[in-house]
Amino acid sequence: MSNKDSINALRLLGVDMINKANSGHPGIVLGAAPMLYTLYTEQLNYNPAEPSWFNRDRFIMAAGHGSALLYSMLHLSGHKLSMDDLKAFRQWGSKTPGHPEFGHTEGVDATSGPLGQGIAMATGMAIAESYLAASFNKKDMNIVDHYTYVLCGDGDMQEGVTQEAISLAGHLGLGKLVVLYDSNDIQLDGPVDSANSENSKQKYEAMNWQHILVDDGEETGDIAAAIDAAKANTSQPCIIEIKTVIGHGSPLAGDCATHGSPIGDEGTAKTRETLCYPSEPFTVADDVYADIQGKNDKKGIASFQKWAEMMNSYKEQYPEEYAALQVVMGDKEMSVDLSVVADYLPEDKVATRASSGEILKKLQEKYPQLIGGSADLTKSTKVKGIAGDFSKELRTGRNLNFGVREHAMAAINNGLSLHGLKGFVGGFFIFSDYMKPAMRMSALMGLPAIYAFTHDSVAVGEDGPTHEPVEQLSGLRAVPNMDVIRPADVQEVKIAWKLALESTSNPTCLILTRQGVPLLEGVDEDGVAKGGYVIAKEEKNVDVILIATGSEVGLAIDAKKALKEKNIDARVVSLPSFKRFNEQSEEYRESVLPSDVEKRISIEMGTSLGWGQYVGLKGRSIAIDTFGASAPGGEVVSKYGFNVDNVVEIVTSYL
Repeated sequence: MSNKDSINALRLLGVDMINKANSGHPGIVLGAAPMLYTLYTEQLNYNPAEPSWFNRDRFIMAAGHGSALLYSMLHLSGHKLSMDDLKAFRQWGSKTPGHPEFGHTEGVDATSGPLGQGIAMATGMAIAESYLAASFNKKDMNIVDHYTYVLCGDGDMQEGVTQEAISLAGHLGLGKLVVLYDSNDIQLDGPVDSANSENSKQKYEAMNWQHILVDDGEETGDIAAAIDAAKANTSQPCIIEIKTVIGHGSPLAGDCATHGSPIGDEGTAKTRETLCYPSEPFTVADDVYADIQGKNDKKGIASFQKWAEMMNSYKEQYPEEYAALQVVMGDKEMSVDLSVVADYLPEDKVATRASSGEILKKLQEKYPQLIGGSADLTKSTKVKGIAGDFSKELRTGRNLNFGVREHAMAAINNGLSLHGLKGFVGGFFIFSDYMKPAMRMSALMGLPAIYAFTHDSVAVGEDGPTHEPVEQLSGLRAVPNMDVIRPADVQEVKIAWKLALESTSNPTCLILTRQGVPLLEGVDEDGVAKGGYVIAKEEKNVDVILIATGSEVGLAIDAKKALKEKNIDARVVSLPSFKRFNEQSEEYRESVLPSDVEKRISIEMGTSLGWGQYVGLKGRSIAIDTFGASAPGGEVVSKYGFNVDNVVEIVTSYL
């Protein structure tokens, strides 16, 4: 049979899904099917029987609204996605949600849909592939050797995060990153030229990308040749601009109306006629399955079998490297031994950003899975990879110089994590605002990505309210599945890093100080792991509970001592992680915050939002519900009431 029949089956199956759901995006399904067919049948190394095969080629449908096309391809290629699953497209509880979701649908390598995220995540995957290959491959044993492919549209290419990532990928010369650009000159609101007039070839070549133009997106031979040319260029990533017609074959071909609205039964019937592919809805000829799966048998499945044999030999010859790879491949969970950092325990006041930097350095020396860096702030954040800068010349370097590209940095971190590495990135806490879309994706995908934020409060001082985070803590705590840990001293920092590295299903934000904090007594590893614990007990009866995080824990302990002189017996609770504490048993939470003690005061240099769940209706919050100010840090902190005298005054008047 001709490949046109298989391509048309791919198209119409996607259209049928959209029609049945009465929701979806048929334009890209009809226009981009030839390129996805070509990729899966002639280029992509994958094995549907082993969907998590570590050395498979990765594919990200960056234009996630084209999910029906991806689901059709996964079904036809033999993944565990039945025809009934396709019929349940966009329905409650189905395996075929409106946009692809990692971990939900077999064969989906990344969650996508928010435009721009795909290319940035793919950049992270390509960095991971290159680092792992340089670090673990041996002579005649290329156990990590694959490509990362992306299918994107005009909308993706307009997003700022895409430009950030493309710029960095070109700078790093990621030769195994290939982007298929569905260039149909149409977006939801109409022609692309109503918003864009740039020259793609000149633009991306200026960013050190190879650019290849395919004039006709129906010519699968030209698409295959372009991908071959991209793979032959090992020193540059490649963008293959493929000219297509949105809604190809439908009555509204070339019209923006096909972008996000079903074409309906009548329009589909005419489309089948135009494409010369008469078939009933959700009906696929056996020859189509045989064509697509047969081609992959000779390519991806054979590659998998060869790799599996190689891994058996690798395991015997290089047991130490294999053990490290098991963590990356997901075959073994990471277990962090804190004895690695046992000798680091400064007695003088030290900022948690500084202690974090020292701890991170020592952990990296022990665990090769760690790789990351900061957004042009390494000297301030202390969040830096070891073994040199990752570059064209040094693929084993573990420090990533992201430049001032915070949004792409976070999305690239997702790509590192999707590939099994323990990716970490750093920045000033205020700039988490630039990163939030990608961080939300981390939480949605359940990735153990690590975000180390410093300069965590108004103690930033002179830089003023533009650089002083206030609402960021409550904002990130509100993200489902996001663990936000604000450690109080170097001891809690150590435990926080252990928790972040051992996480398997959620990202972690470490919120760190610029100002020095004292070494505290009473720090409890199990208590930190549980999100909250009593760090300073009452002597007899609890008159008031002071609940604090980060640098304010030390303030609460000092206030407790001052309150004792006024015959007020206080309990101090360190609450580094709301998420972890809320996941504990009612019995444990009651032991820390007994319900019969209603006199509670929270102390945190951020908004009061969220603290009501712990202090209750009768409690109080010492917080900052306004923007900060520019002045020396200590003065700003004191002016906002974060000093012993003010805490004591508030407590006594409250009682």
